Amino acid sequence: MSLHRVGSLETFLSIRSEDGGRLSRRDSLSSLVSASDRARKLSFNPLPESWDPIFARDDAQPHLGQSVGAFEVPKWKRILQVVVTVIYCFFAAGVVFGYAALKPVLKKEGAYHDVCDGEDTCVEIHLNLMFTVAAVSTNVAALPIGAILDNFGPRLCGSLGAIFLAIGALLMSFAQRVPFDGFLVGYLFLALGGPFTYISSFQLSNAFPQNSGLILALLTGAFDASSALFLVYRVVFESTGGAFGHQKFFLVYLLVPAVILILQFTILPAQSYKTVGEMIEDIQDPEFGNPYAPSENAVDDQLDEQTALLREEQQEHREVVVQEIEELIGSTKADKQAQREEKKNERSGVWGVMHNYNAWQQIKSWWFWLICLFTVVQMTRINYFVATVRPQYEAIFHSGDKAVEVNNFFDLALPLGGLISIPFIGHILDHFTTVTVLTTLVSVATAIGILGVLPYMWAAYLNVCLFCLYRPFYYTAVSDYSAKVFGFRTFGTVYGTIICLSGLFNFSQSGLDFLFHVVFRGDPVPVNLILLSLGLSIGVALVSYVGWNVRKTQKKTLAREAELGTS
Repeated sequence: MSLHRVGSLETFLSIRSEDGGRLSRRDSLSSLVSASDRARKLSFNPLPESWDPIFARDDAQPHLGQSVGAFEVPKWKRILQVVVTVIYCFFAAGVVFGYAALKPVLKKEGAYHDVCDGEDTCVEIHLNLMFTVAAVSTNVAALPIGAILDNFGPRLCGSLGAIFLAIGALLMSFAQRVPFDGFLVGYLFLALGGPFTYISSFQLSNAFPQNSGLILALLTGAFDASSALFLVYRVVFESTGGAFGHQKFFLVYLLVPAVILILQFTILPAQSYKTVGEMIEDIQDPEFGNPYAPSENAVDDQLDEQTALLREEQQEHREVVVQEIEELIGSTKADKQAQREEKKNERSGVWGVMHNYNAWQQIKSWWFWLICLFTVVQMTRINYFVATVRPQYEAIFHSGDKAVEVNNFFDLALPLGGLISIPFIGHILDHFTTVTVLTTLVSVATAIGILGVLPYMWAAYLNVCLFCLYRPFYYTAVSDYSAKVFGFRTFGTVYGTIICLSGLFNFSQSGLDFLFHVVFRGDPVPVNLILLSLGLSIGVALVSYVGWNVRKTQKKTLAREAELGTS
């Protein structure tokens, strides 16, 4: 019975390769979880390489506190853990990206008026710098967060996130009373608290391996929807005539990190849940007590009664664990998923193109630099639009009322766009080639750039709709490209480098603000055209390069098949 169960688990630990050989366990496991991996690469976070079961290194040192198998925790508790995590991610994960809704409140509350003597352009630049620093730190912080998570577990990571959120809320509340730039530093801590709480929650997808995609989608949706928190606050602020100011709001917000901290030490797990690969490796480990392990010497063949009883207990324990793991995973579903993933990878046209290279060789390639440059431009465009949507449309329409109308629509569309786009993103990435995906990215980015300079309300609304759908699609597509082209073994290094470089280049937003407000005297069109031209030229180069290599690979494959067919 034990052998049968272990064998059924092994059916999805190895799948047939094209040449009839057997793929390694890591490669087959890669097929099983690649969809989930893609889903969890949210807007900003590069996950460390050791965080994925696919590239768990043989020489890796165990982190403090061993991970636990989901079957060791009651089902009701795992469900409760997922529910409370999704809820608090809604209040904490990506609140800083609701900046466009918070900005007018801060301006009415007199943010930076003492520094700028009430000069609006100066206030605008300072507030935009506050958001720029927060956006950059959100991207860059993901790398050290991954290291902390690997070495100390999700409890410490989530607790640090709660502490950072509390510090940020306090500084935002008393920003005008501290002897330094409290708004900038406070918003920075809010930005750091988000990924600490959010990234540490990804391991909950292993609590229910058969539904890991759904859990990751819920977490991603909570992250996208969290930007609506400041929109709700702005509505309350305006409905109370400004009586509920930002100081009161951020003092009330302290309840969020307090609740997160309590949950970390009561309901949520101290250690990460084991991945599918880790659980299977456990039952294959000789130290687990495999009763079928061959004897190494003659002494073992003369077992006394006590040793035989111990062996029997080990065998029974092994059978129970294997059955529990099998029920948790669902081996039949996993086998079908592996086949679907294999077909999807073949359909992409770029799967495995650089999997056999080390990280440094991958980073030196055009495969890396073209997607990196494209990401730099697009991330800068995205965050710049979030920071300046109202002043841009004030200048384009020469009307504050129309700009407010567009801004209000944008505040609502941004979180909704992330939620609505989740199922469509997965379908597009799974059923279309990478060249088609990249072409779509470049085309939509170009359309957004054109619509963003047209002085028509219909163009503004269409621009906002496309932007809010494009933003999550873009970030997910970049992580999908990185996984398919560079592979999972170097994903943390390569994808992390792309995001970090792009985040650091977001400091150029201050230069764009200077061009917008000073050089071009409040005209946003030249800046948008510059960004549009850069994105289009780099995007065309990226699509051309990938398309040329895909065609070259296909020709080689056809030639090889023809040669084999004639031999």
